[in-house]
Amino acid sequence: MNYSGIRPIYGQGFFYVSRSGAFLQVIVFDYYDPMHYYAEVMSNATRLENEVETLKNNMQFYLDQEKVIINGERVNPRVINVEIGLRGLKRIAYATFVIEFKSQLKSGLNIYENYYEEEYVGYDYVVYWFFPEGSTITQVDLGVSYSLVNSRILFFRVPKGTYIRGYERIIFEVK
Repeated sequence: MNYSGIRPIYGQGFFYVSRSGAFLQVIVFDYYDPMHYYAEVMSNATRLENEVETLKNNMQFYLDQEKVIINGERVNPRVINVEIGLRGLKRIAYATFVIEFKSQLKSGLNIYENYYEEEYVGYDYVVYWFFPEGSTITQVDLGVSYSLVNSRILFFRVPKGTYIRGYERIIFEVK
C-alpha cells in the first residue's frame, strides 16, 4: 500500500460537555488521497481493522502529549472509536475520531484548559463547543478569533497557515 501523497485538507471538531462532567469530542479529518490508499484498505476487513487500530493509537499518542485540565485537575482524554470512510470519491477520505473524558464540574465557574504543541496549521479547520443547557461561557482564550453562537455555544475557524500557540482556556458557568 502507498501512503504517498495522503494529506489532511480539512478538519471539524464537535465538543460536547454534559452537566455530569462528561466531555465527548467528535473530530473529523478529511484527507486528499491521490493513490486511493483508504479505498484499498476499506476493501479488506482485516486491513481496515488494522488501519483503524493504527489511527486510534496514533491519535491516542498525540492526546497523551497534551495536558488537559478541568478545574485544576488533569484529565485523560481517550479515543473510544475511529471510523474511516470516503467522501464519494476514492481520492477524498475521512477519519472520524470519538474521544471522551470525565471531570468534576461544579455549580458556578468551571475552567477548561488545554496545553499542546504549538504549530502552524497545515489545513483549515472549524470547532464547535456545546456546553450544557443553562450554562454561560464567560471567558475564552484560544489565541484565534471566535464567535459565541449564544451563551453556551462557541465556534471558531482556523485557516491554514495560522500559528497556534498551544494553549486554550474556556471559562464557563454552570447554574
